[in-house]
Amino acid sequence: MPDRRYRFLRLFAAWYASGALLLLGMAFWLYLMGEYARIPLPAILSLLMLVATLLSVTREDHSRLAAYLVLICGYLLIAVELPRQSGLPSLWVGLPPVLTLLLLPLGPAMLLNLALTPVWLALLSNGELDRDMLLSYLTLVVVAALVPWEQVRQHALLRATDPLDPECAALDHETLHERLASEAERTALLEQPLAVIVIYLPQLEMAEEQFGPRARQALLDSLCQAVVSQCRDHDILGREGPADFWLILPDTTESGALLMQQRLDQALEQANLIETGQLEARLRLCRPRLGESWQRFEQRLQVASQSLADG
Repeated sequence: MPDRRYRFLRLFAAWYASGALLLLGMAFWLYLMGEYARIPLPAILSLLMLVATLLSVTREDHSRLAAYLVLICGYLLIAVELPRQSGLPSLWVGLPPVLTLLLLPLGPAMLLNLALTPVWLALLSNGELDRDMLLSYLTLVVVAALVPWEQVRQHALLRATDPLDPECAALDHETLHERLASEAERTALLEQPLAVIVIYLPQLEMAEEQFGPRARQALLDSLCQAVVSQCRDHDILGREGPADFWLILPDTTESGALLMQQRLDQALEQANLIETGQLEARLRLCRPRLGESWQRFEQRLQVASQSLADG
């Protein structure tokens, strides 16, 4: 999910840069046509689009500000050009709702489109209310909103059914506990050994506070990659808390679990990040006791996680 978001941010940055070039092209075309009074607006808006591009590229948390800058540029250009259009002006009035739905979340975009309905219709019909144009505009707003609404619905369905944590390649909290209960019952029934390695990442909170969300994401990705590289296919990595992970090792003896813990220590020591340096992680091995229920074992794992967090 985070990688997908980064790709979307880069795509929007490319769109913003293309918009800046189009506005510069419009200013140059107006210069060639001799309409010098109309040149300042697209020239100034191209600079704002360039600022929006830089904001979108440099900082993820500025993406919403960049979207509002682009929206303002589009609104200003349409508001100035709309009264001058003599042929097919309805094409211009359809641009604001579509542009708003592309740049803003569905809820704020719908509210803004409905609030600005009188403005666009007044510019289009010289202050006179055209019933047919009003119905056409509202229909366009509703129809254009169907696509992002379906995307929101699909994303909500995916989040509800996806067992992975939204930030990393580990199972989420609920799925982790379900798999732990299943493995504990299975190993007790088959009289097989079971081990769990509790992992705590102390750098996570500090990385986000000092270096931002990308450093936090890099830590999570590095941890998951290092752990998965040492695991077997049937081992289970899950996220217990923001910085707590449990690695479930089915059919693993104490000596095998200790060997796995040693290999994880070596793999994590080799992971180095630009912002935070060497990856730090605290590990503790836990095994169910003879006759211990999986609920009691789960409580001991939670206590172990808390003790690692306390240092």
